[in-house]
Amino acid sequence: MIDEKLARLRTHRNNIDRYRRLLKTRLTELERQYIEARLSEEQSALEKLAASTFPLAFQAPRIQNSNTQPPISSAA
Repeated sequence: MIDEKLARLRTHRNNIDRYRRLLKTRLTELERQYIEARLSEEQSALEKLAASTFPLAFQAPRIQNSNTQPPISSAA
C-alpha cells in the first residue's frame, strides 16, 4: 500500500516538474491557462496524497525570546 502511494507521489511530482518546464517555454495564452490549471490540480493532489500518506507533521519549536540579539560581525 505504501509503495503504491509513493509511486503516485512520484508521478504527481514528475507531472508538476513537467508543467513547470512547459511554463518556461513560449505558449499561447490558452495553452498557458490550461497548463497552469493542470499544475494547480497536480499540486493539490500531491498535497492531499502526502497528507494522507504522512499524517504527522512536525514543526520546529519557535524561540520567542525578545531579548535575542543578532550576532555581531567582526568584519567592520
